[in-house]
Amino acid sequence: MSISYSMWPVVLTTYNLPPWLCMKPEYLMLSLLIPGPQSPGKDIDVFLRPLIEELKELWENGIDTRDAGNDRKVFKMRAALLWTVNDFPARSSLSGWSGQGYKACPTCNEDTPSMRVIGKTAYFGHRRFLPSTHRWRSNLDFDGRTERKRHPCRFSSVDIMDQLQRVKTTIPGKHPNCGGVKRKQGNDELNWRKKSIFYKLPYWAEIELKHNLDVMHIEKNICDSLLGTLMGDPHKSKDTDNARRDLQNLGIRSELHLYEDGNKLMKPAAEYTFSEANRRKFSFFDIMIHLVLHLPEEAILGGPVYMRWMYPFERYLKRLKDYVRNAAKPEGSISEGYVVDEALTFCSRYFDDIETRFNRPDRNDDGIHRTRRLFVFESQCKPMGKQSQVYVEKNVRDRAEFYILNNSPEIETYLNQHKQELQLRGCLNPDEAHRNEFADWFFEKVNYAMNRVHAPEVTHELLSLASKSNIVVSSYPACIVNGVRSVTHARDVRLKTQNSGVSVPGTENEIFYGQLQEILEFSYLNDFSRMFLRKMMRPLKSPRMKNR
Repeated sequence: MSISYSMWPVVLTTYNLPPWLCMKPEYLMLSLLIPGPQSPGKDIDVFLRPLIEELKELWENGIDTRDAGNDRKVFKMRAALLWTVNDFPARSSLSGWSGQGYKACPTCNEDTPSMRVIGKTAYFGHRRFLPSTHRWRSNLDFDGRTERKRHPCRFSSVDIMDQLQRVKTTIPGKHPNCGGVKRKQGNDELNWRKKSIFYKLPYWAEIELKHNLDVMHIEKNICDSLLGTLMGDPHKSKDTDNARRDLQNLGIRSELHLYEDGNKLMKPAAEYTFSEANRRKFSFFDIMIHLVLHLPEEAILGGPVYMRWMYPFERYLKRLKDYVRNAAKPEGSISEGYVVDEALTFCSRYFDDIETRFNRPDRNDDGIHRTRRLFVFESQCKPMGKQSQVYVEKNVRDRAEFYILNNSPEIETYLNQHKQELQLRGCLNPDEAHRNEFADWFFEKVNYAMNRVHAPEVTHELLSLASKSNIVVSSYPACIVNGVRSVTHARDVRLKTQNSGVSVPGTENEIFYGQLQEILEFSYLNDFSRMFLRKMMRPLKSPRMKNR
């Protein structure tokens, strides 16, 4: 399918589902498929009208729905459109606010800081977004002046509706009788091109976050701009000849102005490129870099970004493209493929005797033994890779075995009893004595209770735990813990992807970071075992963390 062919799928997802389900492909609903080959542009409202009418009905009248979990009672289900997730050009078509020109930012609105430079519109003056007492406001490095302007004002729903009242009503279409391709815009209309059809929803005007800024495209474009500038890429760098001429026209940063050397026009090397040790960031911001300033505010209004960015929808678009079998009729191919996939998904939820994508085990399944009585033998760590037999020094084995015993909640009574006996003996260092003597004391207690007294609470699992582990220990290069696959540092060295990093909380809320060195399996009697991860830890120094 040609890249120039443009189709616009309109996908809905249900945010009432748990976060780990609502972005899964089987829960995404293809409600509309706007045909190509051209982008609908400002006429997208024509195609959205059937969807808007159904959304209005769902909000105002609701629809009878049977509750499968409550004796199949019938209730009125209502639904509301929460927001839209789209890239920045699509946002212009959906919202009606143009993403181009001096007022391209939909959040700053008419207060967008911008100016015209050679060949484009640049967005600058971003120090005004800082607190009024911030030291960077008085920094003279950029243009030799301090920044005294206030933060751009926030426009309320009432302000937006007042602006939309001044926008002239236009008829969709590109025919001259419908207004033509372009129409003359009044100054009082700002950057509004139309009043979006979403305002036909009775609640839409009151929603604070209507259209999400897409973090996926913003971070990609910013990364391209920064790396292109730092690396001096002639195709992606913002440090162009015209940018240097703009500096000269503004009378700032004289050390970066172009100069003539004979018949050649020379471009001084900039300090913000990788060719110099000391980097100073400079570029005329485009609209993508400006939009970063509004991402924190949207995070406060909309919550976690993974529920509001384009990554799951871009993956879903790839799935829709795979439905195309006839390049001459891509819309029909996608429609048929979607209907078939929906039918198979519905049927597979009722198959219990065959494996489907809904009942197959997870790729990183821990393999926990729920039949074990002792927590330490539930094996919440699944070893992976080739097994090898190693010998562990006695002091390492003793520390590992005491760690296992000390973290077994079922033997807490024995732990407390031994501590009390040490106190009665008047031991000078009870903590060290507890670590060194508890294992042998515990074995004597359990062995006596089973063989002499025949206490019913002493099980074979408890006896296996008290009898200590085998001398030979199994070692593995990888394991799965809590659904996450980790590998040892020795294996990580040979791989491009690194997955040996671990973190452990300390006793005083500090965090220790390190690398996984060994994965050991200690074997006990009666085929019981316990995994032990050996790590090399380094404390991270941070204002919010204590060094240890």
